[in-house]
Amino acid sequence: MTLRQMSKSYRIQADVLRHRIQVVAELPARTGAERRRKADRLRLLETMRREARDVAVICERYYERGYRKNERYAI
Repeated sequence: MTLRQMSKSYRIQADVLRHRIQVVAELPARTGAERRRKADRLRLLETMRREARDVAVICERYYERGYRKNERYAI
C-alpha cells in the first residue's frame, strides 16, 4: 500500500467520523449526565476526525519537496 492510498483511506475515515459527529449531535440529552456524556463523546470524535484528516495530508504530501511536516506528528 502506498502513502497515497493510505491518505485516501484516512480521508474516508474522516468523512465517516464527520457523519458520526452529526448523528451524535442530533441525539437528545435529557439529563445533565447525558449532556456531559454527549459533549465528551463529541469532543473525542472531533479529535479523531481532525487527526485522521491531518494524517491524510501528511501521507499525501510526504514526498513533496519543500513540504514542512506537521510539527504535532514529528518525532
